[in-house]
Amino acid sequence: MKTRKLRNLEVSSVGYGCMGLSHGYGPVPDQAEAIRLIRNAYEQGCTFFDTAEGYGAGHNERLVGEALAPVRPDVVLATKLKIEATPGTGQHTGLMREIEAHVEASLRRLGTEYIDLYYLHRVNPDIPVEDVAECMGELIRKGKILAWGQSQSTEDEIRRAHAVTPLSAVQSEYSIMERMFEKDVIPACEELGIGFVPFSPLASGFLSGKYTTEARYVGDDVRRVITRFTQENMRLNQPLLDLIRGFAQAKGATPAQISLAWMLHKKEFIVPIPGSRSPERIAENLGAADVALTDDEFRRIETELAQIEIHGNRTDADIAKLPYFRKTTINITVQ
Repeated sequence: MKTRKLRNLEVSSVGYGCMGLSHGYGPVPDQAEAIRLIRNAYEQGCTFFDTAEGYGAGHNERLVGEALAPVRPDVVLATKLKIEATPGTGQHTGLMREIEAHVEASLRRLGTEYIDLYYLHRVNPDIPVEDVAECMGELIRKGKILAWGQSQSTEDEIRRAHAVTPLSAVQSEYSIMERMFEKDVIPACEELGIGFVPFSPLASGFLSGKYTTEARYVGDDVRRVITRFTQENMRLNQPLLDLIRGFAQAKGATPAQISLAWMLHKKEFIVPIPGSRSPERIAENLGAADVALTDDEFRRIETELAQIEIHGNRTDADIAKLPYFRKTTINITVQ
């Protein structure tokens, strides 16, 4: 597996998003199968694994920690915290205690002494990003985390935080179907030497081309509320799938691999983290690192993409409509 750099962290060119092993896409595999899948990804060359305290209310961190315990020194673990309310009066001491309580809980669940990459899951508008960045700097100095990042943040939030404690990565939604961060965030990351980690790089599986208008989603499956999966939008987005399938056939690859290869070609500091719950799909996704687009092929894809209108999207507001996602918040009490 080829590697890339997220500022000071060396990771496999394609990582593994572990959320779906605990929630988010309907029925989950049992514990033994989930551990087998994570270890399978490692055996195929993946060294970058992504989780969060909020995935399955801590279940996902425990799962990832157990699966990777035998190879902990050889992998990069990324997890996230979310600060729901302003701690105390918002002063630094209260905020530091709050964040440190979250990181200590994650360390216990992961069964590790340090976290390689610790993200702020979403920016809380009531807490200055500079204050969070200062706390992250303290955690780095204490050796509890090696690096930190933000998720779904704006260019301004990135620049302000980076000026206090340099960010190693920004994790946000990015795919051929969702390119809003190309305008400002990705260029800012390039300028500042920050890695960019796309979640949902296959648009929640849409870009695999394996779903039809007849598919039905149940339980906590986010595709119930992601508007690109409505029957009408799936029909309207067919030209995009046709484009990707055409290039896949010509390259002897799959649509998913072309979708990932497209973003890998775009910038050297982009490291996607697709998730999957089958060994075959894991192999397919990691195999995208070996699907090299030529500059001409990339330009042709970009030219044709410019002529295609994308219908539907994925928003936090829509996902919050699912009852499951309203009741699985990790609450940390600071004494």
